[in-house]
Amino acid sequence: MIEVRNLSKIFQKDNMEVRVLEDISLTINEGEFVAIMAPSGMGKSTFLNILGCLDKPTGGTYTLDGLPVQGMDDDELSHIRNKKLGFVFQSFHLLPRMTAWENVTLPLIYSDSDANMKAKALEVLNTVGLGDRVGHLPRELSGGQQQRVAIARALINDPRIIFADEPTGNLDSTSGQDVMNIFRKLHSEGRTLVVVTHDKEVAIQTHRIIEMKDGKISGDRQTNGGTPEVIQ
Repeated sequence: MIEVRNLSKIFQKDNMEVRVLEDISLTINEGEFVAIMAPSGMGKSTFLNILGCLDKPTGGTYTLDGLPVQGMDDDELSHIRNKKLGFVFQSFHLLPRMTAWENVTLPLIYSDSDANMKAKALEVLNTVGLGDRVGHLPRELSGGQQQRVAIARALINDPRIIFADEPTGNLDSTSGQDVMNIFRKLHSEGRTLVVVTHDKEVAIQTHRIIEMKDGKISGDRQTNGGTPEVIQ
């Protein structure tokens, strides 16, 4: 599903090169539930943005579902994001004047697909346990409920892969666990999930942990009931 080889990302700052990612190679298979784990500033969010076609690498290759992503233009990347990928962020990015239902339907509007829009939105809101909150504005919802609306929005186009960047970072422990329970259910249904986190309690609930340090992969292990088994 995801294959990167010798991936790098360099930013220019004050006439200096800042190497954020360097020589990253890995494969994520369809149906995996993966955590990318590192402290802040180690490149994990930049890496996720590249995997999610929100940014482009400086060097190396990236193949997504058999497609060579690194050579695509912005329109092609936008099409890939809309058809294959769903995103959940630490900040919920909900529009404050729109109801939960309206926020969830936004990707359908941008994809020029309004067939059965209401039914689709209700279905995914029920999936995340918010079928009784469809008419509520974000300010009328708790942080955990807002994140569940964001997850429903990520699901509305039935993506094959869900990318989540610190999805529990703004939540209390109970709400954060609710989010992880939803992710675990989605994984059990066959979806591929990639979660960026610095939280070990989040990471051990996935099936594979990829650790990063100084823009490089420093570890890659599978988990089994919270007990890591080194695979690489």
